[in-house]
Amino acid sequence: MSDFMSRARAAEQAMRDVFPATPLQRNDHLSARYGADIWLKREDLSPVRSYKIRGAFNAMRKQPGQGLFVCASAGNHAQGVAYMCRHMGVRGVIFMPVTTPQQKIQKTRMFGGDQIEIHLTGDYFDQTLAAAQAWCAQEGGHFLSPFDDADVIEGQASLAVEIEEQLGGVPDHVVLPVGGGGMSAGVATWFGDRSHCIFVEPEGGACLRAALAAGHPVTLDHVDNFVDGAAVGRIGEKTFELLKSRHMSDVLVMSEDRICTTIIEMLNVEGIVLEPAGALSVEAVGDVQSFIRGKTVVCVTSGGNFDFERLPEVKERAQRYSGVKKYFLLRLPQRPGALKEFLNILGPDDDIARFEYMKKSARNFGSVLIGIETSKPENFERLYARLDEAGFTYTDITRNETLAQFVI
Repeated sequence: MSDFMSRARAAEQAMRDVFPATPLQRNDHLSARYGADIWLKREDLSPVRSYKIRGAFNAMRKQPGQGLFVCASAGNHAQGVAYMCRHMGVRGVIFMPVTTPQQKIQKTRMFGGDQIEIHLTGDYFDQTLAAAQAWCAQEGGHFLSPFDDADVIEGQASLAVEIEEQLGGVPDHVVLPVGGGGMSAGVATWFGDRSHCIFVEPEGGACLRAALAAGHPVTLDHVDNFVDGAAVGRIGEKTFELLKSRHMSDVLVMSEDRICTTIIEMLNVEGIVLEPAGALSVEAVGDVQSFIRGKTVVCVTSGGNFDFERLPEVKERAQRYSGVKKYFLLRLPQRPGALKEFLNILGPDDDIARFEYMKKSARNFGSVLIGIETSKPENFERLYARLDEAGFTYTDITRNETLAQFVI
C-alpha cells in the first residue's frame, strides 16, 4: 500500500469519530435503464450534505494547536469548515461573496454556531478569496483551501476508501464530478489503475479539460456559476499534478440545461435531492452506456445543497433542453379574429405557458412573445407545419441566449 493510500485510510478511520460513512446504494432505476450494476455514493447524505466535510476535517486535524482557521467559499466548503470548527471547538472565519444566497449563509451559521464569524466581501469569488488570504496572513491563521491542498485531497480520498469497503471490491468504473479537482484527484489516486475513472465537468466550468489540452492549469475566460459546486475557473496546481496523465476521452462535459433534466428526474422518480454538481455523475452515465453494460459503476453524488427557490429555473431549463417547451416571437395581424385563428392551430397537448402581446398603434401587425409547453418534442414539428400552412411569421428564440435573457 502506498503512503497516500495509508494516509487516506487513516483519515477515513479518524472520521468515524465525527460522522458515519455515507451510504453506497444500488440504484435499480438506473441499473435497468443502462444494463449495468449502478451504485450511488451518497455524499449528499453527509452531515453537511456534501463531501467537503472530509477535506476540511483532515486538513484541520493535521494542525494541532491551531486555534484559527480561515477559508473563502460561497457554499459547501464553508459549511464543511463551519461544522468542523464547531466540532473541534476552534475559531473559524469564513469569507463569502456579498452575492451569496441567504440560504447558504444561514446554513453556514447553523453548522458553525458561535465558533465562526462570516465576512461578506466582494461581488466575485476572486475578490473574496484575495480578501480572505490577506486577512489570514495578517491574523496568523491557517488558510483552508477548498481543493488545492495535499491534506484536503487526502481527506477527500476517504470517499474511495469507503466505496471499496462497502462494495467489497473495486468497481469497474467510477464517475466523478470535477470542480477544482480535490475529490476527483483523491479518488483517482486511491484507485489508480484498478478502476477506470470518468470525470465530468459542467460546460461553463470545464477547467480540467482545458488544462489537459494545454498541458498545465489555465484560467477560463468565462465561468457559468449555475453548477456552483463545480463551476471553477482554474483547476488546482496540486490536483492537476495528480490528474495530468488522464486521457481527454475520459473527461465528459455536460451542458447546464442537460444537468437540470437529471435533477428533476432524480427528485420525481427517486425522491433524491441533488444540487447541480451532485447530478453531474448521474447524467454522464448516458454518454458511456456503450461500454459500461454489464459492469459495476459507482456514481458519486457529490452534494445535495439545493435551494428550492431555484426549482422553477431548473424545471424551465430542463424542459427547454428536452424539447418540450419553446418560446417564439409571433407576428400577429392586428385584426379581429387573428388570435382565435392562432389558438385553433394549437394541438390537444399544447399549452400556453407565457403570452405577452405588444400591440403597436397604427401598425398592421403586432408582436407576441409566446411560450408553449407540450407532452412530446415531436409535437412542435406538427405545430410548425400548421403555422407555416396558415401563413404565420414566427421566430423560435428558445436557443437564442442573447435574446432569451432579455425577454424570457
